[in-house]
Amino acid sequence: MFKLLETKNKIRRGRIITGHGVLETPFFMPDATRGFVKLSTQEEVRKSGVLAMVVNTLHLYLQPGMEIIKKGKGVHKFMNWDQPLLSDSGGFQVFSLIHQNKNMGKIYDDKVVFKSPLDGSYHELTPEKSIQIQFDLGVDMMVCLDDCPPNELSREDLQKAVVRTIAWAKRCKDEYLRQVKKRKLTGKNKPLLFGVIQGGAELDLREHCAQELVKIGFDGYGFGAKHLDSDDNFLETVLAKTASFIPQDSLRFALGVGSPKDIVRAAKLGWDMFDCVMPTREGRHGKLFYFKGEDKIKKLSAENLKGTSEKNNINRKKNNLNKDFYNSINISNARFNNDFSPINAKSKFIELRHYNKAFLHHLFKLKEPLGQRLASLNNLEFYQELMKML
Repeated sequence: MFKLLETKNKIRRGRIITGHGVLETPFFMPDATRGFVKLSTQEEVRKSGVLAMVVNTLHLYLQPGMEIIKKGKGVHKFMNWDQPLLSDSGGFQVFSLIHQNKNMGKIYDDKVVFKSPLDGSYHELTPEKSIQIQFDLGVDMMVCLDDCPPNELSREDLQKAVVRTIAWAKRCKDEYLRQVKKRKLTGKNKPLLFGVIQGGAELDLREHCAQELVKIGFDGYGFGAKHLDSDDNFLETVLAKTASFIPQDSLRFALGVGSPKDIVRAAKLGWDMFDCVMPTREGRHGKLFYFKGEDKIKKLSAENLKGTSEKNNINRKKNNLNKDFYNSINISNARFNNDFSPINAKSKFIELRHYNKAFLHHLFKLKEPLGQRLASLNNLEFYQELMKML
């Protein structure tokens, strides 16, 4: 259940009640693709401030398999996580496989057939099966199977994807209602269901897709496909317009967003929820995020990324919210060889306060997994602090 409380400094503030806890928007979810955040324990993830995570339907279905998950009494118990979880539909991963290599499968109007990247075995994924798997996982939030083509496809192909996405969303909703009745789920124990809005950069297709999904009725609506164009430019107009097509009292999920800058931009365009692999993926490659300015800053100002400003009505110091509100460093750079400052002097993690950057540089030069772990924790914490500051 979602309730929009207010819109302040262009950012929507609301509350979601789930069977595993309450979430306040806006919030960011790291990807626990196979039931874990790489190189981190669930206790460390909690300590970083994370309140919810995303698990991957397709990967868990393939390995360890749904029989194991069900024997483990659902994915929460299996992965030792007692807070909210969202599962994707599995569609993005399947379609990515097929778009990259046509030999990996084929998209039909009623289903997708694909080869497992693990062992080459064939599998079918239908809207109904995707929903059934997500119910077996036992998550708090789930996403409809959709046709998610690259933005660069022709208008004709994008139209076909929109038609298929709408048809599949209706089938997902019907299966969702069957599963709710079958499992006798009520109140906060009923998972939230998200439809996904497709249409590439074609605004009329996005609007049509959104209108048809709203007719079906979902708890929330996601932004389908990448939020960047082929040159990695932020699709601001498309994101803004798509958000405007979604009812005010529905959740808005910006799937795959993204970088700290893009999260701030999207939040100011009316999006509530974000997920991405970036914090830990970048950390594993030696990239660490830090805020610029004073350590004691508690609130970002209402300035947007283009430099215009509004008055902040709270009596706190401001941090100009422009493209330079944070730094990123590459710890493998030689300049950190003699940098004995803490990895993060203000961190909740004693390791980040006590280990220095020269030591972290040393770990990365030796390809020691401890270095990747420390960098990942730094970035998880950074992302959660960013959400608090919005």
